[in-house]
Amino acid sequence: MVEPAGIEPASEANSDRPNYDHVPDIAAPPRFRQRREPERLAIRCSVMRQASTTLSVRTTHQGLIEITDRVMRWLDGEAFDEGLLTIFCRHTSASLLIQENAAPAARRDLEAYFARIAPEDPRAYAHDDEGPDDMPAHLRAALTQTSLSVPIFGGVPVLGTWQGIYLFEHRRRPHVREIALHVIGT
Repeated sequence: MVEPAGIEPASEANSDRPNYDHVPDIAAPPRFRQRREPERLAIRCSVMRQASTTLSVRTTHQGLIEITDRVMRWLDGEAFDEGLLTIFCRHTSASLLIQENAAPAARRDLEAYFARIAPEDPRAYAHDDEGPDDMPAHLRAALTQTSLSVPIFGGVPVLGTWQGIYLFEHRRRPHVREIALHVIGT
């Protein structure tokens, strides 16, 4: 391949792209370690771009529902190398968490903890328009998060080895929850 005049293929010595391979603590879980290596040029023009979508997540029960794979599939199709992923839950009775995804007992313990600190006790709350789980759902959402920000390095979110992205459904009956995804980067 003939390079245009004045542009040389980049080498490791003259690359301006940071190398994160030496940082094992922030490496993605093994199933997400397929990094895309862009063509490197000594003169590089990175164009910032952004993409967004909305995931619909059907819930059937109260509790933690892992959405990591769905987020990863969408992000992989957008082909970003570096950037920032924002995940936003568009509801007041559901929330988002980054949490342990290896041990089911950790999820059960989290769910039990939130049931203890915001119990479904009809005598405890004035707001019960949608049933006894209505106000406890709002309290649980207030104590967690509706928005997450996750950096992207080498084409993958920088999640720890045992971290997953979860929708935390706080209501008992089934819902369709809308999760907005937005990524900005190169």
